[in-house]
Amino acid sequence: MSANSPSSPLNQESERHLPGHIAAALSRAGGRTDSAGQSWDGRDLSGEGNPLHNFDNDDGLIDAKLESALEALKSGTGSEQLVQAALAETRVYIAVVAQLAEGGLGEHGVTEDKEADMSLVTLTAPDGRTALPIFSSVDNLQAWHSEARPVAVYAPRAALSAVSEEADLLVLDPGADFTFVLRRPGLWALAQQREWIPSYLNEDLAAVVAEQALSEDALASIHMEPGHGVATRTAEGTAVLGGGPGPELRLEFTFALGIEEAEARECVARIHAKLSAIEEFVQNVDSLEVALKSNPESGSGMPS
Repeated sequence: MSANSPSSPLNQESERHLPGHIAAALSRAGGRTDSAGQSWDGRDLSGEGNPLHNFDNDDGLIDAKLESALEALKSGTGSEQLVQAALAETRVYIAVVAQLAEGGLGEHGVTEDKEADMSLVTLTAPDGRTALPIFSSVDNLQAWHSEARPVAVYAPRAALSAVSEEADLLVLDPGADFTFVLRRPGLWALAQQREWIPSYLNEDLAAVVAEQALSEDALASIHMEPGHGVATRTAEGTAVLGGGPGPELRLEFTFALGIEEAEARECVARIHAKLSAIEEFVQNVDSLEVALKSNPESGSGMPS
């Protein structure tokens, strides 16, 4: 995974404030009532209809809807948004491994396990953030970690686990032919089971950005588009327009005639500070890159 643009503090800011839906769901985990507030006491959890048995007949293969969405993305006919939507209805696998919790010496002086805990496997991205790996099939998980145990869960539940582990990224099928990274806004939307619109396609977000330009006389326009880190490649090197770890959003600043580079950079710094203070922007943008563009008629040496 490539590192995020160092110019953006958005990731650090977002970790401090979980959306209300996620915080509420996490606070209920392990409680004596279900999500509707009904007590578990006296319930019969056996038999057909019990969600604990949803995966009794699981074949371990990739879900057809998810496979179709991934293939469409790779062929250029799909989108990140459609992959996230497919995950919302998909069974995936998380990897857990046994860790010694308590040990001791046996009767022959050999160290032996007395108690072991099952731990969720997480990753550390190159930029230092925590990522939760998930897998579309048992084969993909076992090829990645032969000693890990696959646990079948619905992807939104995996997303909630990622949030509880303070992970900002959900990494689908690491080490496989194609690895898809769901960045923080998409991860949080999956955990909340709501629709996700990538920041570079979000019209409400575009309006927020455009509003910031109104107070800057030096600025002609701000254009939003996917960051260079949105795209990725398959293991064979085929380019895919989605599934990358970021930077997610690219802001292109075009300046009025006669604006020098130093003035332009001061303008960008002011707008960046304003955007970082807007909750809607912080929640919906995972990582940011900035490009300064001179007006074609200005003749300045500003980098593009």
